[in-house]
Parts: sequence; C-alpha cells; structure tokens
Amino acid sequence: MKLKNNLRYISLAFVGLLTSCNDDFVSTEPLDEVPQELVWADPALAQAFVFEIYNGFGVGGFYEQQMASMTDEAFFTHPGRGINTVTESRSNAADQGYIMDTYSYGNMYERIRASNVAIQNLRNPQFDDKDKANALLGEAYFLRAYFYQQLLRFYGAVPIIKKVYKLEDTDFLADRNTYEECVNQIVSDCDSASTLLTGLAKEDGRASDVAAFALKARVLTYAASDLHDVPTAKAKSATISSYSNPEFLGYVSGNRAERWRKARDAAKVVLTKLDYAYKLDLTAPATAEEGTANYMDIAMGGGSNVANVDGKKDLILGRFFKDIKDERGGWVGRDNGPNGYHNWSGNSPVQLLVDDYEMRTGVKFSWDNAAHKAAPYTNRDPRFYATISHDGSNWKPRTADVAQRDPANQIQTGRYEVGSGSGTKRVIPGLDTRNSPIEDWNGSYTGYYYRKFVDPNPRIEDQNTRQQIPWPLLRYTEAVLNYVEACIELGEEAEAKTWLNKIRFRAGMPAITDAGAALKDRYRNERRIELAYEEHRFFDARRWMIAPTTLGRKVTLVNIFGALKPGKTVAVYKYDPNNYTYTYTVSNLNPGIENRSWNDKMYFTSFNRDEINRNTKLVQNPGYQ
Repeated sequence: MKLKNNLRYISLAFVGLLTSCNDDFVSTEPLDEVPQELVWADPALAQAFVFEIYNGFGVGGFYEQQMASMTDEAFFTHPGRGINTVTESRSNAADQGYIMDTYSYGNMYERIRASNVAIQNLRNPQFDDKDKANALLGEAYFLRAYFYQQLLRFYGAVPIIKKVYKLEDTDFLADRNTYEECVNQIVSDCDSASTLLTGLAKEDGRASDVAAFALKARVLTYAASDLHDVPTAKAKSATISSYSNPEFLGYVSGNRAERWRKARDAAKVVLTKLDYAYKLDLTAPATAEEGTANYMDIAMGGGSNVANVDGKKDLILGRFFKDIKDERGGWVGRDNGPNGYHNWSGNSPVQLLVDDYEMRTGVKFSWDNAAHKAAPYTNRDPRFYATISHDGSNWKPRTADVAQRDPANQIQTGRYEVGSGSGTKRVIPGLDTRNSPIEDWNGSYTGYYYRKFVDPNPRIEDQNTRQQIPWPLLRYTEAVLNYVEACIELGEEAEAKTWLNKIRFRAGMPAITDAGAALKDRYRNERRIELAYEEHRFFDARRWMIAPTTLGRKVTLVNIFGALKPGKTVAVYKYDPNNYTYTYTVSNLNPGIENRSWNDKMYFTSFNRDEINRNTKLVQNPGYQ
C-alpha cells in the first residue's frame, strides 16, 4: 500500500534516489510516493511523515475569517461567507455555515488517521534509533489527542477511531462514543505523549511534554463545565433536556466536584513549569505603559523586532510562519487592518467587547458615567490598547498616497469638522470609515480595528509585507486561567485570586477582592479580556451556557463626531481634544447586514448530512434535523 500526500515536502530529487535504476519503464517507482516499508524503516522519512501531520494546525486561527467574528468579540466586515449562518442560528445539517479548516470533521479525521498510522508503526520501530522513535511516537499521541479535542469541543462526542482502515476492509461504520469515553481517550493520549516527550528540548511549533499537560488541563476544564454536566445542562436548556442521547454531550452522572479536582490538578502541573511564566512574579501592578507592553510582548510571541522577545515564554505551542512560505498567517495585518491603510478590515472588534474592558482603577466601564462617556478611550485596562485600535490611536505611517491627508498617523473612525470653529466649516469622514476616500468598501462598520496580533513594526507595511507572529495554540496563561476556574468551582477562592491577580498585575490592573458569584463573573470577564481573539470565547460562552445573553446579542458599534471648538481652525484633521469636542453614540448594527440571535441547538455544531448518510450510526446533535 502506498502512502500518498503524506510526505509532500520531500523533494522529488530525494525521492528519486529511492527509485531503482531500471530500464524497464513498467518497473519504475512513482516519483510522488514512498513505499510504506521504506518510510518506517528510515528515521528521516518517519520524521517527515509525523511532521506532515502538524499541517492539521492549518494557519492556526489566522484565517481571513476568524472565529472571533462568530462571537461577541468581532464582526466580519464582508458578509455572505457563512458566518451569518452561525451567528443568526440558521445552521443545519445541509448548511452548517462557516467552519474553519482546523475544526472540519473531514480534515480532523484525515489527521487522526495519519496519527494512527504513525502510532501503529512507531510502537515497534523498524529502525535502530529508539530515542527518535519514542519522540516521534510521543508527538503522534499528542497530535491525535489535539485533533480529537478539536472535534470534541466543536461537535460533542465523536467516534473514536484508533485502527487504520485498509482498502480490503468492508465495514466502515462507527458508533459515536460517549463524551466521557472521548475525554478519557484524549487524556490517555496526553499522558502517553507527556511520558514519551519528558526531558526533550523544546522546539518551535512541535509538541512537548508541557503541551501535553496543557492540552489535558484544557480538556478536563471543559469536561467539568456546565454544558458537559448533563443534569446542569438539562436544567438550563429545553433543547438539551429533550435530547434522547445526552451521553454524547456530557457526563450523565458521576461526581462533578471530582471532575473539577482533576482539572485543577492537571492545570497545576503546567503551573510548575515556571520557564513558561512571563512576568507573573509581580507583587504590585505594572505601570499602564508596562501593562500594555507586556500584553503586546506575549501577543507578538517573539516574532516582532519592536517587542520583547521574552514574551514568547508564555507560548507553550504555537503555529509559526516563515518568510519562505507565502502563508495566510503572515497576512493578518492586511486581512484586518484599516482601509485607510489599504487593508481589509476583516474581523472588526465590536462595542460589546470594548465595553467589557475595565477602567484602569478596576471599576467597570459604563456609558451612564458622564466621565467615562466623555472620554471612553482614556484610562482603560492597558490590554485594551494592545488589542484594539480606536479613533485617535497612533499607528504606522500612512502610505505615500495617503500621508498628506494624515501626517499624524492616527486611526480615524469618526466624522469631523474642519475649517473654522467661528466661520465656514465642513464635515469630513475619517480615513478609516466606510465613507472614506480610501477603499471605503473595506471600512469597519463598528468603529474599531483589530490590533492584537498585528506587528506594530512600522517597517511592515501590512498590505504588502508578511509578518511572522505565531498563532498561540496553547499558552501558559490559559493554563493559569484554567487553574483559577477550577479553584473557584471548588471553593478555593484565596488560591484563585492569588493567581488571577498575578495576571492582572502583569497587565497593570489592580488586585480583585470579589467573592462568590461576583468572583466567578470577574474571572470570566478577565478570561474574556486576556484571551481575546484566541478562539476561546466561542467555546467558553457555550460551556458556561451564557451564550443566550452574550453571543445572542446584537452587534453594537460606535458613531463618533468631532465638533470644532469655538475659535479653533483646522485645515488637516488630527485627533486633538484641545481643538475638538467629541461625542460618542452607541447603536446596533443594521439588522439587514447581520441580525444575531441564539438558538440552543447552537451549543453544538451539527454533523453534516452527507456524513450522517455515510455513517448511519452517527447520531445527530440536539435541535438539528
């Protein structure tokens, strides 16, 4: 049997060396295939096979359409690509809506099969380098666990396939395993991976023992959550309550406190790996400037020349990008940057997210507070400024054709008066709006732009230059937050606050002192802010079962108007409170563009109808036909 397309980047010249020199054309070996017996007898080829499995990571979350736009973090500026199907709860078995490659049912099983092939052959390697074989086997176990985890948190329980099907097999039908069985399998693979990978040097983009620990902690945290405790989920959702197979959705019985203890203990193992802790040893809040810089350092993951490369420490496992490959992951700035810079404004932050950033003092922001309303972008959580570009934000130099319109290099998302505050004046649209003279069709609807993973290096002109910021698949800080959540659920509030405040101090925010339900709410908002745009909100809002009051909300945006103060004269607009009085009005997005709503069937993604027709044992999720 030939293994096709699993060694795509082995050069044809190298493969050609494996081809016998034979004048008989019929006996010539194909140049795009390597016989299985050669792959597993050669450590270099075996490594190449395992390395190719990592391509299941895709470009991480750096697709043009990001999962943030299916949550209350962002709105995708260019509708009609399946996102509305999800946000408006119109998904069904025939039209699931937008699904990223990294959660695609078929894609994940393709990678799981490749992992199974590797595991099967590396358990008893045919080459002499035992250490190499064990390391590759550990990676294969991790990868299988990771891809099953992607399926589990997206669809609920799925069939666990550990055998390698062959062409001569006749039965390809597979029962859907229970949710508990899926969790147990993933945890088992993580344990196998961590054992085999212990002591090996960390390499960018490759699994490690700490990555296995962190993945295990994530899976166990999810497993203990409301959505996956069937009695709790039934009490909160009539759709789930009426489902005849709740064992596919979560634990139908058992000790939930014990599940939280397992989640806590798994996360605590990660916390002991202090080499991954970035500035979590502060005993008081950093300055506001330091807090913004610290957060940017982590987001840049060592990939920017204008950020502290030590921020990469927080990255347990990342998807890295290189100049030699023209991958979409390098075009995040172009995909999401302001139209006034000739970028595409893809996943624009929504006002709902902006409003959840606290004031620097730790007080909740409120539009009912006159001081907050007058200057909504002043003295906010320092992470806000490293995550979102707002009206008046300083940014990179404009391109030559726009520079004279904005010599100050500031984001312009409002309407402003120019001329004389005492005489003739006119209103102009900001350069980064949908009425801009620069590519107005790419302007943000919301009044904000994505900044978190965009390299601020002014030498990187986003629409023309690839960046090298890695996507965070697993972060140390996520493990800290998982530990905090488990501690809160177990009543260990002092320990929870100790670790939560370590994150806040790093961000330049004051300690929290809340208790009980208030502490849980504060933690959830902290997680929302710290992990913004990292694909967590989509799942967190579901597993906490708060989606109806969060993801189901209408998109909100801000309208900004700058009125010239009396006696002031401006020829070329620049953000300046000395010259202008600014007013901010929050409103809903036009429902004709997107009309968000929530239906409880959306707690889990439907299986595609074709997949159900292929595997008649695959039971559909609740609420879908």
